[in-house]
Amino acid sequence: MRRPHTRRTVHRVTDAQPSLSEDIGRRERSYFIKMGIRLLCLILAFTVPAPLPVRVLFFAGAIFLPYVAVIGANAPRREPPSALDVTDDSRNEIPRHRREIGS
Repeated sequence: MRRPHTRRTVHRVTDAQPSLSEDIGRRERSYFIKMGIRLLCLILAFTVPAPLPVRVLFFAGAIFLPYVAVIGANAPRREPPSALDVTDDSRNEIPRHRREIGS
């Protein structure tokens, strides 16, 4: 007798979200890199004898990069991709006695 066709959800290890400390570390690194670029733009805007359009570009980077850095640092954690639906009955389950690695 066959079991009724049910939808099974398969969870993959790659679906797991990063830990909170990894997520915060990633966002902090991103923030500090953007703020470092902002500081560089500010220094270049005042010290490099460049044409006016280039200096305006440096000032624009110094003005708008903090906004981009804060928005990026406060971005919510990404949701993992949806779980894989397995509906193929032709795939057999691993027998109970063979479930251990190395057995």
